[in-house]
Order: sequence, then C-alpha cells, then structure tokens
Amino acid sequence: MRILLSNDDGYFAPGLACLAETLSEIAEIIVVAPERDRSGSSNSLTLDRPLSLHKSHNGFYYVNGTPTDCVHLAVTGMLDVLPDMVVSGVNNGANMGDDTIYSGTVAAATEGFLLGIPSLAISLVGASKGNYLTAATVAADMVERFSQKNLADPMLLNINVPDVDYQQLEGTEITRLGRRHKAEPVIKSQSPRGETVFWVGAAGAAQDAGEGTDFYAVKHNRVSVTPLQIDITRYDQMSLVSEWLIK
Repeated sequence: MRILLSNDDGYFAPGLACLAETLSEIAEIIVVAPERDRSGSSNSLTLDRPLSLHKSHNGFYYVNGTPTDCVHLAVTGMLDVLPDMVVSGVNNGANMGDDTIYSGTVAAATEGFLLGIPSLAISLVGASKGNYLTAATVAADMVERFSQKNLADPMLLNINVPDVDYQQLEGTEITRLGRRHKAEPVIKSQSPRGETVFWVGAAGAAQDAGEGTDFYAVKHNRVSVTPLQIDITRYDQMSLVSEWLIK
C-alpha cells in the first residue's frame, strides 16, 4: 500500500514525524507537507504564484504553499503512481466541530478525497502531553482496516484522538460534528512601529457537545471518527429561497 502524508503544522512537526515512522512499518509512504505552519488555512489553493518543491534531509518533501497545495501538487503532478490513501496529521490540537471548516489538516485530507482517494485527517486533542504515538497508532489501525476491507467509494474521515497513552483509550466511536460557541473577539494591540494590529481570538467553548458528538467521545477518552462529505447545500431551504425569489 502507498500512502501520501501531509499536514498543516509544517514538515518539521513532531506529529508528522511520528506518523511517518509508524505508518512506514505497514506501508510505503511519501511525505509532502508545507514548509511552515499553515494552521487555519482551510482549503485554499495558491494561484497567484508558482509553487516550489524541496526535499528535506529526512526525506520529507516540502512546498511553499498550503496543505491543499501539497496534496494537489503531489497527486496531479509529482507522483508517477497514485497513492492508495492520503493521511493528514498528526495535528497538534483538536479538529472538532466548527474547527473542520478552518482546518488545514482536514483540508489536506479533503483534497485527497476530491481527487478520488480515500483520506484520513487525524488530530491529537490537547497535545499538551505529546502522545503523538497514540494518534499514529490509531491511524495505523485505520489504514490496516482499509487494506482489509477496501471500500467501493472513497471516504473522508475526521479522526480526533485523546491525548493519553494508547492503553488508556476507551474504544472508538462513530460521531457527528459538534458545535462551538462563537469565537472570542479579536485582540487589539500595537506593533513596535506603533501600528494597530489585531490577533484573531481563541475558538469558543463547545456548545453542542452531547452524546454522539466528537466532543463527547474525546471527553470520555474515546477516539472520535466522523465521516465527512463535501456537499454543503442547504436542501431544506431550497423551496423557501425559491418562494422568496418569486415574490
């Protein structure tokens, strides 16, 4: 099995190194990741300048672009043979609920999915204890399951892993995305040049975090696995908008 690895924390991130080492035991891997931290870049593609591809001393390739750029470049121009899977991570921190809209980690997996390749995004919730091996082991479990039961259609899974030892996990739960409260206000400050600058505020606390959500599963030391889709059409409002347009 051939696996393309990427992330949004950069090619030097410890979570990516741990994931690459773990998956290399069960698959042929190639790493194409951003040259710097691109957290929060979502599904953006770089269209206003060319991209450059370089190889690091550890064999990882890095690109001066976004996570989406990395997967798109690898699949559509760099690789002679398409990967069987795309795995993005291990992210330093959660990608649950509304986070998935902004996440570069999820975006890298989404790009693989859009290109017809089964894809996983995997994140370590909290990450203060640095249990990247736990998340990497979970990813390896998922990859082996896929290799044993190849699905007819590509899948896109968003996986969040509690920051505990692997033996402390309380199982795996299929979940839906929860919801957060709105984000904290921007933080106003002043640059050394006297300019007014703004820092984006922290994400809000979990609001919809009941049983069945990704927040709930992780809180109870379970791995959260959420199947994602790309169609964001609001079907239940189509007739309403149609009537509104007629009036």
